[in-house]
Amino acid sequence: MDHDAEFAAYAEESWGALVRSAVFLGCRLPEAEDLAQTTLTRCYAAWDRVRAADNRDAYVYRMLVNSLRDSRRRRWWGEHATDQVPEAPLRGVRRDPTADVDTADAIHRAMAGLSKVNREVVVLRYFAQLTEQQTAEALGVPAGTVKSRLSRALAQLASDSHLAGFTEGLNSRRGP
Repeated sequence: MDHDAEFAAYAEESWGALVRSAVFLGCRLPEAEDLAQTTLTRCYAAWDRVRAADNRDAYVYRMLVNSLRDSRRRRWWGEHATDQVPEAPLRGVRRDPTADVDTADAIHRAMAGLSKVNREVVVLRYFAQLTEQQTAEALGVPAGTVKSRLSRALAQLASDSHLAGFTEGLNSRRGP
């Protein structure tokens, strides 16, 4: 498979997961789509390094997190309001704003209560489904740090009042 075709296949496969991860990192959907696009643009420019990485997903998610951090440092993104309709949404990105509103709101509120570093670990580990080692590589921290941050974050999420209605009954489903 040639360079462009291989990248195109990877980009199509990972687009939805990158957008979802950006949303869970605190971005609104339009910003998340911009962040995923920026990440994939940087990924394309460095495709030989990305392809050669020991762990491609960890490498790309590190690019995503770094792009988000870079964008938060800037005061102005250089965007201008326009009266033109944007192009059609990409396939695989859910556009129904009314579906699962309560669940999405509860998750956003609970995730917003986490510190930035704990939110990054939860998103990469559980929403992006990276392993602990991949998450550590993506964030540039030791695996033990990932484990301790996850432990603290999950304890905080378990006691979060926004998720109370969603976590009831979980303990009764677990075995002894």
